[in-house]
Amino acid sequence: MNTLTLPTFEDVVAAAERIKGHAHKTPVITSRTLNEELGCEVFFKCENLQRMGAFKFRGGFNALSKFTPEQRKAGVVAFSSGNHAQAIALSARLLGMPATIVMPQDAPAAKIAATRGYGGNVITYDRYTEDREQIGRDLAEKHGYTLIPPYDHPDVIAGQGTAAKELFEEVGELDAFFVPLGGGGLLSGSALATRALSPNCKLYGVEPEAGNDGQQSFRSGSIVHIDTPKTIADGAQTQHLGNYTFELIRRHVDDILTASDAELVEAMRFAASRMKLVIEPTGCLGFAAARKMKEQLKGKRVGVFVSGGNVDIERFCSLLAG
Repeated sequence: MNTLTLPTFEDVVAAAERIKGHAHKTPVITSRTLNEELGCEVFFKCENLQRMGAFKFRGGFNALSKFTPEQRKAGVVAFSSGNHAQAIALSARLLGMPATIVMPQDAPAAKIAATRGYGGNVITYDRYTEDREQIGRDLAEKHGYTLIPPYDHPDVIAGQGTAAKELFEEVGELDAFFVPLGGGGLLSGSALATRALSPNCKLYGVEPEAGNDGQQSFRSGSIVHIDTPKTIADGAQTQHLGNYTFELIRRHVDDILTASDAELVEAMRFAASRMKLVIEPTGCLGFAAARKMKEQLKGKRVGVFVSGGNVDIERFCSLLAG
């Protein structure tokens, strides 16, 4: 692992220039009601309002924009449960290259439809019995595609870090920052920006309670592999961290927390009813964890990363009604 060339904050700065004019600078939203409830000042970085509905567009566009003419002609292949899929498909369309996306057959219908709508050639697989990484590698080797994984890639990580860079540049330094964690691309990219722009900020990654491989890895000091977790947070149903993401998280993150599915639903309900925001379950991981840390956050300035809003409306309604 020591041979890895890790991305730096300078790579995040370069990525911000690369995606300028393509990615949205998403709003930062506050809630007086929530601030009173928690006794602190909370700033939501709303990447559910990003192009294609999630932060993933940043890393996808940054990575594809660095392709050589030969790579662009051959095209890209990616594997994803949904948001990275849409990010790569849209970025490829904008940059004029073909995209093949490997997606689980039980991914949310809206995410599959959107990926196809952006021009992606979708190939489905069974997430519980098949290896998506191997499928992606096989397709790349067979067709000459360039494989861009959803999180464990320096250009993807640097692109994801641009959102946290925007947050700190807009609101200043924070005391605590809560970031959803699946494979770690968002958290490790956010860590680069946090340590550069708000070095004393406590940085927390937040996973689904049912899939705490990152927490286990962080506390044991080596990457832990788990079975695909069963959770409503489909964007964080990863089985392990990546080599790049684990190393950055190990160096720069203060702790890894978890949130239950029930806590995610409560966070979704608050965001919808009080803030008028549609947030997918995965996107509420940071919010749910911050609400649980109410006592420790009193009087603090707190950042919450809202990672995405891509959820079937029927599914969204059924979760809130349940």
